[in-house]
Amino acid sequence: MSGWVKVCGITTAEAVTAAAEAGVDAIGFVFAASPRRVTAERAAELALGVRQRLTCVAVMQHPGQSEVDQVVREFHPHLLQTDIGDFAKLHLPQRVARLPVLRGAPAGVQAGGRGLISDYPPRLLYEGAHSGSGKVSDWRHAAEIAQHTRLVLAGGLHAGNVAEAIRVVRPFGVDASSGLESRPGVKDTDKITAFVRAARAAFNEIQA
Repeated sequence: MSGWVKVCGITTAEAVTAAAEAGVDAIGFVFAASPRRVTAERAAELALGVRQRLTCVAVMQHPGQSEVDQVVREFHPHLLQTDIGDFAKLHLPQRVARLPVLRGAPAGVQAGGRGLISDYPPRLLYEGAHSGSGKVSDWRHAAEIAQHTRLVLAGGLHAGNVAEAIRVVRPFGVDASSGLESRPGVKDTDKITAFVRAARAAFNEIQA
């Protein structure tokens, strides 16, 4: 496997096309307060032509059940991405998979990966304290956790640093949003292409 690559915060048809043509595995649509926020109806429109090829992700933050129900009904995501603690109170159809978000290393996790490792889900997304801030997450902690679960690394990634991030963390996948934009909420198609190319090359390198 050459690594799982996701472009998040999609808001335009041009970005969907660029991501698909670059060879991503997944695209994310944001349903939380953000310059990248879209409606479920708009996300469904944007994903219509690619949902058979790409994993379509609903990105939420502390959603209520009614909000989740609406997004599932109107957008039909393959995957719901939200904070780890949110899932305990949410009901999801079996067809919608879960991608829990871990914002930094939780209390009790020690250097070398000791601590709450057994509590980690089989796959999670690791990022910094604030989604979409463009700040690089803690790669050292991410690398420790990546030894014990399928970790998708996010937080401040772009074409210029994703290869180093993959070498350091050795994640299952990578996810980028603000680092691929021409302005907040609008993806730059050239940046998408460069990011995916750099990520694929780095995954191939560490697996060679």
